[in-house]
Amino acid sequence: MDVVNQLVAQGQFRVLKVPLGFIKALQWFFAIFAFSTCGSYSGMFKMEVECKNRTDSDLSIEVEFEYPFRLHQVYFDAPTCKGIDTERFFLVGDYSSSAEFFVTIGVFAFLYATAALSVYVFFFDKYKENNKGPLIDLGVTSVFAFLWLVSSAAWAKGLSDVKTATDPDEVITMISACELEGNACREVHEPVMSGLNTSVAFGFINLVLWVGNLWFVFKETGIIAPFMRPPPPPQEKPAPEAQQGGGYEQDPYAGTQGGGYQPEYQQDAEYGQGYAQQGAPTSFSNQM
Repeated sequence: MDVVNQLVAQGQFRVLKVPLGFIKALQWFFAIFAFSTCGSYSGMFKMEVECKNRTDSDLSIEVEFEYPFRLHQVYFDAPTCKGIDTERFFLVGDYSSSAEFFVTIGVFAFLYATAALSVYVFFFDKYKENNKGPLIDLGVTSVFAFLWLVSSAAWAKGLSDVKTATDPDEVITMISACELEGNACREVHEPVMSGLNTSVAFGFINLVLWVGNLWFVFKETGIIAPFMRPPPPPQEKPAPEAQQGGGYEQDPYAGTQGGGYQPEYQQDAEYGQGYAQQGAPTSFSNQM
């Protein structure tokens, strides 16, 4: 009991919320309905043969059949309308192969879904180790998807034949007393086939689930990972030099001209000093 509690405590039940685990749980659920609705079926139809001589009539002829639908082994006794003698008739057809194949696929799909769910919940890390688990899961899922297609189609055809072979109106044509004038043969109760119709529907639902699960199992293999990498971000182009300088270009001749024209104030100052040392010329009045 302690081991079970530890497994439950360590279980990664959140995997059941993602498509990989959730669809597997649906496969487990619908596989049960598929094989149970077919494998547990039993049906019955009823006819009556009313002879011209009422004492020879049989107004309640019940014919029972069930899975696996070996109808050629199902028989019933009908009056000959010639005294108390009866005649035995057998139904036509053996449809056990398609029915048993369908049920077998359903049982094995249920078992594999149970095992896969256990691995997802308790050993998911080992499942993804080296991608061996997803690859095996992908292969088995592909096989079951194909088998569901074949078995569902075969059982749909088999069910159509079963309905024809167990149709009371068709069975009545086998009774020789019904061909005699004055006798009347009628259907009293036809078989209920709703359970078998449901089994075919569940078969094709399983087909959709197993085919749809292929994509999610394939994603776990990592094969598609290199193709799903996002593209590298675009590289930014460097701005032009004119834009980097704020839209202003320096004058290439500014350095050689010393920043533009400058008056030679220094030379004028030196000339003034020399003129003062030589003395200013006397005025005209002194010379006179």
